[in-house]
Amino acid sequence: MPSTVLVGAQWGDEGKGKITDLIASDFDYVVRFQGGNNAGHTVIHGDKKLALHLMPSGVMYENAVPVIGNGVIIDPGVLVKEMAMLEAEGISCKRLKISCDAHVIMPYHKDLDGADEKRLGSNQIGTTKRGIGPCYQDKAARKGIRIQDLLDEKIFRLKVETALAQKNPILEKIYGLHTYTVEEICDEYLPYARILKPYMEETAQLLNRALREGKNILFEGAQGTLLDIDHGTYPYVTSSSCCAGGAATGTGVGPVNINRVLGIQKAYVTRVGGGPFPTELTFPEDGGTGQDAVDGETLCSVGHEFGVTTGRKRRCGWFDAVIARYAAEVNGLTDVALTKLDVLSAFDTIKVCVAYECDGKRYDYFPMQQSVLFHAKPIYEELPGWKDVDITQCKTYGELPENTRKYVEYLEEITGVPMSIVSVGPDRDQTIMRGW
Repeated sequence: MPSTVLVGAQWGDEGKGKITDLIASDFDYVVRFQGGNNAGHTVIHGDKKLALHLMPSGVMYENAVPVIGNGVIIDPGVLVKEMAMLEAEGISCKRLKISCDAHVIMPYHKDLDGADEKRLGSNQIGTTKRGIGPCYQDKAARKGIRIQDLLDEKIFRLKVETALAQKNPILEKIYGLHTYTVEEICDEYLPYARILKPYMEETAQLLNRALREGKNILFEGAQGTLLDIDHGTYPYVTSSSCCAGGAATGTGVGPVNINRVLGIQKAYVTRVGGGPFPTELTFPEDGGTGQDAVDGETLCSVGHEFGVTTGRKRRCGWFDAVIARYAAEVNGLTDVALTKLDVLSAFDTIKVCVAYECDGKRYDYFPMQQSVLFHAKPIYEELPGWKDVDITQCKTYGELPENTRKYVEYLEEITGVPMSIVSVGPDRDQTIMRGW
């Protein structure tokens, strides 16, 4: 398997960190190809859980080279702190490679992100306010600052001066916020250059050379398919290409070199931030009532559904086969890793959304119009559960209760994608490998 893309097949938070951490030892390189520190991957180190936001999960393995690709945007302060955290835990970052073409999140990006969200009021996207969108905006507008610019103080100062001529009036006159001087930003950012310079490299050349040498590469996605800037629930999306195709543009490796696409799906669905969510079980504090509210609270509490990056309570709902089939198509999924199956042990029966209904019309496919998705009602099939049966100690697929196996096989049937990995708990050894 020369190269595999790992992607979230829902709205993010599917458990990509655990699966990447689990399979990374099979690869020579583990590469982040999009997003920034708005992502949060939880990995296990000994008896500790570590939250990674920019560092590829391959850093946990001495055999793997962790690479931050050109499609990632970097907050240097966050990356330096993350590296220091890992080193303090005895995990070496010396193998890290950073694309010289990755763009840099600047202080004004974060200010503008937060101010714009506040301005939107009830129509907020639900961003992490970490400057992700504004940084990608500058990149697309050809006004961005790249990590390589930190290496040349003259170029960096010139680019910062040019940027501030545009950003300061917006910060001051529109939002009434603090403005910046070139010296302020240089004093903060240029020291990062001295720390990060040894890790900077032409990573597209590095990865293509590795492929010619027969090395195995894992492309590690962040966020999820339904948050993709093109294929997600726009405008309630992130600002980068989260789908498998983003692995090519975000690293400089041609798509012909990708031969496996592993989708990560929870056994139910969660979402953080605004936007449509047809199977959402509304929490009582948000107006939810009856059994749906109880089930939503159960998924949240049993599944510990709080964002790694933001700490926000995640919205929760039943498995949605409509978006699962959509994710399979737009990513070209070859197989799926199903996570958090153990959470469903809390239920007598389990619902699966097989289609939507809107204005009397049935949708077995992902609706083209945003307005339809916002008003879509889920059409459910109900399956028997395995309530109070502890599946976290099952080591083989055959050890799972019959109803658990039937649930997995039902999901395979209605989504059309085999499930090669089944996770029955948070730890590495609480994973059943069916066809990896």
